[in-house]
Amino acid sequence: MSGAVPTKPTSVRRVLRGPRPETVPLLVGRACALVGLLDIAAGVFPRFRHSRMHALAEVLPGAFGPFAAALSLSAGVLLLLLAHGLKRRKRRAWRAAVALLPLGAVAQFTYRHSLVGVLISLALLLPLLRHRDQFAALPDPRSRWRALANFVLMGAGSLVLGLVVVNAHPHRMVGDPSLADRLTHVLYGLFGVEGPVDYWDNTSWTVAFSLGALGLLTAITTVYLAFRPEHPAARLTEDDEARLRDLLARHGGRDSLGHFALRRDKAVVFSPSGKAAVTYRVVSGVMLASGDPIGDVEAWPGAIERFMDEARAHSWTPAVMGCSETGGEVWTRETGLDALELGDEAVVDVADFSLAGRAMRNVRQMVKRIERAGYETRVRRVADLGDAELDRVRRAADDWRGTDTERGFSMALGRIGDPSDGDCLIATAHKQDAEAGEYGDLKAILHFVPWGPDGVSLDLMRRDRSADPGMNELLIVAALQAAPKLGIARVSLNFAMFRAALARGEKIGAGPVLRAWRGLLVFLSRWFQIESLYKFNAKFRPRWEPRFVVYRASADLPRIGFAAMQAEGFVTLAPPLPRFLRRRTTARRPCAHRVVEQDARAA
Repeated sequence: MSGAVPTKPTSVRRVLRGPRPETVPLLVGRACALVGLLDIAAGVFPRFRHSRMHALAEVLPGAFGPFAAALSLSAGVLLLLLAHGLKRRKRRAWRAAVALLPLGAVAQFTYRHSLVGVLISLALLLPLLRHRDQFAALPDPRSRWRALANFVLMGAGSLVLGLVVVNAHPHRMVGDPSLADRLTHVLYGLFGVEGPVDYWDNTSWTVAFSLGALGLLTAITTVYLAFRPEHPAARLTEDDEARLRDLLARHGGRDSLGHFALRRDKAVVFSPSGKAAVTYRVVSGVMLASGDPIGDVEAWPGAIERFMDEARAHSWTPAVMGCSETGGEVWTRETGLDALELGDEAVVDVADFSLAGRAMRNVRQMVKRIERAGYETRVRRVADLGDAELDRVRRAADDWRGTDTERGFSMALGRIGDPSDGDCLIATAHKQDAEAGEYGDLKAILHFVPWGPDGVSLDLMRRDRSADPGMNELLIVAALQAAPKLGIARVSLNFAMFRAALARGEKIGAGPVLRAWRGLLVFLSRWFQIESLYKFNAKFRPRWEPRFVVYRASADLPRIGFAAMQAEGFVTLAPPLPRFLRRRTTARRPCAHRVVEQDARAA
């Protein structure tokens, strides 16, 4: 480690209130949504009364009415879709809105003969043109599965809106068609085919044009999303990884999460001097970093500034998950962001660890019981394993994952046995007299990544479901006991969310608010293992290191939390795609082993 921490020793809990998002794009986005709703209403519902404007518009050809209704409806739907992009200052959303607003105004006049509707559309166009410099954000990373999502959502929306269109002219409907007939009419109309419902006068054309426009809009947007040029998510390049490994070799002992920056599904920004870096992934518009910046702490501000510049350029929401107290102080001071304690990391000092004493009685008894059952352990560096055994470990870890979705982001490396990770540590449990299965006598695996020259950080825990309970405790104890021979002085275990609240809430004298908060966390533990992970860590008598989430505004926290759950693999939004819609992957750099991703710290 080098350099002093460039920050004052102040608490990072609510130290600064971050700047509010720019108000003009936010207001314009809301106004765009309102105009979109007005255009939809203008296209769906017939005009209410005759006026001088109506008399003037009547000189237009008769087909202009149905066509204008369809145009108004289409413009309104597209403006609704563009509203979110305008709020995020997206340049392409601005261009599309500028083109659509005049079309919506023309449609308002032609079909509804509404001068007010025209003025409202043009009134929104003026601030768009005046503040065009505020809409300069670059596109987000995107993938082909959005085309399928658009088809499902737009199809459902078109079906509902089509029913509204069909039922908006009750006095001009011939007879009293059933709900099934009306639904059939909508489905036929979306494909441009005449359905069973009929109307008097020109209304049949108006309904047909509107339904056809909705179907065409669904098809066009789906095809556009499926075949548009992609902006794939950034990936760690070979040069980036080499530079990060050099920084970790010199400064990796500062943060136990530093080695996880080498995940190859992260991107990186470096400080101008190249002495520090921040790795991140963009998820649902959130630019999500994890842990502290990598490198010399004196150069952290430069890397953080580059990170914030990138977030502003794309209008991403900046956030940091799991930074240390030092990292939180630098982030909040340099950016004006806010910080909130997220939980605690369990760190065991090897020199202080012992199975002796009453406090370790349960762990000691469990380990001895498992050893008497015939289990033995081996703790080695990855470089010391042969290719055949390493392949067996890797396949077993994949098979024992326990979930269909791979998990991991902030505290998982995402691979086992890569040639560049020879200094990682693997602890395995074996039972010689057991019936040999697909993986021989292998029963459990723990994988650790380096934490500077004298530490390791837990990456994943996997075990055969048929093995005896207590495999994880057995291997953690084995790793701690073997650590001195391997030159390891400290071991980082799992991260326990809201650990302080759980610990204080169960003590005598805890207030009603703290007890209620703890009760909620215990309830949520049924799905997220909050309490069980804390109690598992506490067995090894660790010291607790607080970890923080850094964010811009309190209103961003739900969005950041959802993005973090997506990044960690707890929430998956991307459905399986047909082959012709799948992303074409570029050639990956050579890797001896298939990537296996897992966030065992949160599993």
